[in-house]
Amino acid sequence: MALPLDTLLDTLSARIIAAAEELTELDSAIGDADHGLNMKRGFEAVQAERTNILAKPTGEALKTVGMTLVMKVGGASGPLYGTLFMTLGKELPEDPTLADIGRALQASVVALKARGKAEVGNKTMLDVLGPVAAHLESGTASLDSVRALATASARATIPMKAIRGRASFLGDRSIGHMDPGARSSEILITAVCDVLEGKS
Repeated sequence: MALPLDTLLDTLSARIIAAAEELTELDSAIGDADHGLNMKRGFEAVQAERTNILAKPTGEALKTVGMTLVMKVGGASGPLYGTLFMTLGKELPEDPTLADIGRALQASVVALKARGKAEVGNKTMLDVLGPVAAHLESGTASLDSVRALATASARATIPMKAIRGRASFLGDRSIGHMDPGARSSEILITAVCDVLEGKS
């Protein structure tokens, strides 16, 4: 399937910017209260670079999105989301199938584990990206099942105790709150599914 890069960029940016307040509220409970603002700043910068990004082939465009996020998003989120998009840019073929997207996302998960020294189950963005990557790679995924899994996986971080990231300093007090990175990952995955289905 061809990735409509212009619609994808616009939808990802709009969804994250619209969710900035929600992400900040989630992060104020167990982090620095800056995740929403940082992510908003990053995707506003992506929009500012839109013409330059869209002039590139898909892989290079996604790498540029990643580099922009690294430079503009503060805290830990910049390097992590930058790694996600740069790895996707390196791994995705020009007209990917859902399984191709799963393989590329799986490569991103490996890169994120190395960068953040985290694993699935540590109450991070990996708790959404890991299960979704495995599901996509299985070859049995539909866009509806991917959306449902992303949402369920983000919610599953609520009862978890944080092992990695800023929230880990809270110990047991991190239990009972959704991880902000898991939520922003859910938002991005849902946006991608909507674009692929023409719902954006």
